[in-house]
Amino acid sequence: MENSTGRVIILQGLNETTSNKHAYFVVALLGYFFTILVNLTLIVTIILEKTLHEPMFLFICNLCVNGIYGASSFYPKIMVDLLSDSSLAPVISYEACLAQIFVIYSYVFCEIATLAVMAYDRYVAICKPLSYHSIVKPRKVMQLLIFAWLFSICESAVGVGLIARLPLCGFKIEKLYCTNWGAVKLSCIGTTVNNIYGYTLVCCNISQAVMILVSYVNIIKASVRSQEQRNKFMQTCLPHLITLTNFIIALVFDVMYARYGSYSRLHALRNFMSLEYLVVPPLLNPLIYGLKLNQIRRKIFRTCSRKIDALK
Repeated sequence: MENSTGRVIILQGLNETTSNKHAYFVVALLGYFFTILVNLTLIVTIILEKTLHEPMFLFICNLCVNGIYGASSFYPKIMVDLLSDSSLAPVISYEACLAQIFVIYSYVFCEIATLAVMAYDRYVAICKPLSYHSIVKPRKVMQLLIFAWLFSICESAVGVGLIARLPLCGFKIEKLYCTNWGAVKLSCIGTTVNNIYGYTLVCCNISQAVMILVSYVNIIKASVRSQEQRNKFMQTCLPHLITLTNFIIALVFDVMYARYGSYSRLHALRNFMSLEYLVVPPLLNPLIYGLKLNQIRRKIFRTCSRKIDALK
């Protein structure tokens, strides 16, 4: 679809929510506010408290940074759409659509990579505790974090580049936001290269999932040997497993539904399934780690107490 400034894409995910846009806007605004608040609280606490400058907490900090990054790819645009003229379908320029695809998918890939790195960290901490500090050194932690971001950015950049080369014959995406598969389906020509690359990315992410699975099999085996190891597992690994399970299940359902689901089903169901991995993990992760891990919880309460005392 062409307008006076260039190509635009129509996002049809809001078709059944026109009568409640202001209520949805308030929900989205509150969701974005609390997502930013809880993630920033955890990030600032970890940065300011030197006792938390350990690999596990630095990985959690990276997870929170990525959560803000991912949430910012969705919330601002949907809030603008909810405040727009209700008689018109939300639109986005083709260039902005590609940018949104890049940010969303780099967020997803970085989330998976970070969770894989965290699984490796917990594996070394529980299965090889005496060698932990000699294996997981500060330099290695930085290398792993840099790799997680660079690898994710490169994966997304190549995917977006493959989409950008496609001529468009369509201009409607059946979602609240732009997606790789939604944009590829608008092409006038064959998309074999895009499909091959998509399957390659799936294999890469499955390999990371297998690594996480193997790590946790070994962790569980080690944890049953002593009460101390079981306590360490419950304290540090359980939050990671909750985060991982929620994210992977939501992502798999969204991908499967996008490719093989019926578009005749309710928009509300499709919207919920497509939003879960963008909305819930960035809000849930800092709450899980902030409430479950004693070190972080104590530091947050202590910092808040100092601020309150200073105001008095």
